Amino acid sequence: MAAIWAGIDAGKAHHHCVAIDESGRRLLSRRVANDEPELLELLALGDEVTWGIDLADGGAALAIALLVNRDQPVHYISGRAIHRASESYRGEGKTDAKDAAVIADQVRVRRDLHPLRAGDDTVIDLKILTGRRMDLVADRTRTVNRLRAQFTGIFPGLERALDLTNTGPLTLLTGYQTPAAIRRIGVKRLETWLRNRHVVRPDRLAETAVQAAERQHTSLPGEKLVATLVHTLAKEVMSLNQQVAELDKAIEARFRDHHTFEVITSMPGLGVILGAEFLAATGGDMTAFGTADRLASFGGVAPVPRDSGKLSGNLRRPQRYNRRLQRVFYTSALFSIRHCEESRRFYDRKRAEGKRHTQAVLALARRRVNVLWALLRYEPAPPARAAA
Repeated sequence: MAAIWAGIDAGKAHHHCVAIDESGRRLLSRRVANDEPELLELLALGDEVTWGIDLADGGAALAIALLVNRDQPVHYISGRAIHRASESYRGEGKTDAKDAAVIADQVRVRRDLHPLRAGDDTVIDLKILTGRRMDLVADRTRTVNRLRAQFTGIFPGLERALDLTNTGPLTLLTGYQTPAAIRRIGVKRLETWLRNRHVVRPDRLAETAVQAAERQHTSLPGEKLVATLVHTLAKEVMSLNQQVAELDKAIEARFRDHHTFEVITSMPGLGVILGAEFLAATGGDMTAFGTADRLASFGGVAPVPRDSGKLSGNLRRPQRYNRRLQRVFYTSALFSIRHCEESRRFYDRKRAEGKRHTQAVLALARRRVNVLWALLRYEPAPPARAAA
């Protein structure tokens, strides 16, 4: 049977599939519901079909699982790559059918697309957990910013003195938000109130709050309403802190189940959370990248050349890379500078060469990718489980 290439433009409720032969002739163009019976009908195209899809999870998860479970080769092509490639095809319009045809043709002619494989259960769980953690941290940051904005409007002196990401100051704001209220309770009673709520160093916090209250005797407009909002927002931040802490415990427990846990966390700067995010971003299978250079490029820590004519050796930061993985590499390199003498010496050497702080950290991150690659590439596979 002749080879066939099929492209799927994925959506939440429906997908559009276009199949072409080796000459690019369209064999099929069909809109199918995102349901198992209709998706299984597409497998009737044959066993010599190479698939391409523009999503790697979400609404495309069912289609990908059906294809992977039946040993059908599936390749991922990003939406940005499809948009750029579509400019070289006839017509200016954009439709699901055209996007699916572009995907099919790109899979037919390109050899650099990432294959999608069946994921490790632990890695899949870590991807879900770390994704949820990122959402919670983003929500917490937004809520803290709102809290600061509201609190500054009625009590700017105390807002400057408090770290509103810590439990102690947040606990204070759940009970007392205005200068007058803090002056009335006084240092001793406020200290007792904080101690009863298990705040660390309640004496220092109470003294700081009362000193700020003594410097402001003016009641600002809307103070009563804003004080209620500050109370609510402080409660929300404390709740988000608790959720993040519980999620961190779940991430660590699941991460410990993976056979690369000891290897990844042995790298200075790569703790439990960053290590789990590394697994979630890469899948933990280094054979999918081929070389350490490709892993570094995927993570955005390898510069790309921009030469033209007589210009050579012109390097710049890449534009297409995994932002999440770059954050893991960059942040872990920053931590390693503080805790690893070898990393510190490398960073200092790059700074002495005239590189800026960010450039020196990225250079260190690139060097660390080689080390991590070598450790994981030759990590022995976990032993096979005995049959029950």
